[in-house]
Amino acid sequence: MKYTKLNFMMSVLGIVIYVIDLIVDTWVSVRFFHEGQYVFGILTVSFMLFGTLVVQCFSYSWFKNDLKESGQESQHCFLLLHCLQGGVFTRYWFALKKGYHVAFKNTSKTDNFVEEQIDLHKEVIDRVTDLSMLRLFETYLEGCPQLALQLYILLEHGQENFTQYAAIMVSCCAISWSTVDYQVALRKSLPDKNLLNGPCPKLVYLFYKLFTLLSWMLSVVLLLFLNVKIALLLLLFLWFLGVLWAFKEQTEFCASISMEFIYRIVVGFILVFTFFNIKGQNTKCPMSCYYIVRVLATLGILIVFWFYPLSFNSDYFIPVSITIALTLLLGIIFLIVYYGTLHPNRSEETKLDEVDGKPVQRDCRMKYFLME
Repeated sequence: MKYTKLNFMMSVLGIVIYVIDLIVDTWVSVRFFHEGQYVFGILTVSFMLFGTLVVQCFSYSWFKNDLKESGQESQHCFLLLHCLQGGVFTRYWFALKKGYHVAFKNTSKTDNFVEEQIDLHKEVIDRVTDLSMLRLFETYLEGCPQLALQLYILLEHGQENFTQYAAIMVSCCAISWSTVDYQVALRKSLPDKNLLNGPCPKLVYLFYKLFTLLSWMLSVVLLLFLNVKIALLLLLFLWFLGVLWAFKEQTEFCASISMEFIYRIVVGFILVFTFFNIKGQNTKCPMSCYYIVRVLATLGILIVFWFYPLSFNSDYFIPVSITIALTLLLGIIFLIVYYGTLHPNRSEETKLDEVDGKPVQRDCRMKYFLME
């Protein structure tokens, strides 16, 4: 378990994408208010605030737990930083500072320092792992709704707008990055798990997630044009089912009951957009059911829309329909390829997914986190 120079560069790229995403979202919201589109502006700001508030709550809770475990008292400066929405930046600062030292300067090879080096690498990996979890939270709490909103606005107005395209592209990049980064961090932080080595498994996993998510996003946007109330009720129903599943599985991610309750709400929100195994059981049956329902829902939306009067530019409907069907098909194909030939645990048929199996030898939040 080693934090390398490549890992450090990936961490730097992560904060660059995070900052660009934040700037573009702010730019889009300001443009909406400037153009008098107050509903879209308020929705954009609301998504941003909702995502960042949840992330800051988890980040501060983890800071408190880490300080308590190390025998230190909780510092008020951390609370102030999180109230000012600086929790993620604070974590990036600590992670990059320590990571640079470990990756570039800590080059001693003597036996006397082997154990110390392992501890330093472990500390940095734990910090980066926390960041990957927080970025994943924010991606699905803020990035996915933001992407759906921008797609809806684009199809509604049918006008070329650089800001619109920039917001869509940045959202896709942020979602893609946080998804792959999470999967890599998951396996690197658990010593008993095989690493996701090589670019091929990472790319296939990325395309599986991105294509299935994009197909669903476009389907939801079409449903919004059909009937906003029906679309919101469907999303609320799916969220409720996700929360029920989280409570049924009795997740044990947080130290406090209140944060665990919030965590299960977040789990339900994430399950609206993509599949995650939240307890580490065998995923074949639940994943199959999840994507069968996803395919049926997507096809149902397309069929209904063919027989319903269009409420947006009809020139977009055929390309959008083809894109939905094609991305869904490609996403399912990449899913089968990943789990059939590239999954790190594919040869361990008797071993349960990410959580179960050999006990983890160190205290790590990731062993209780969403597993895929």
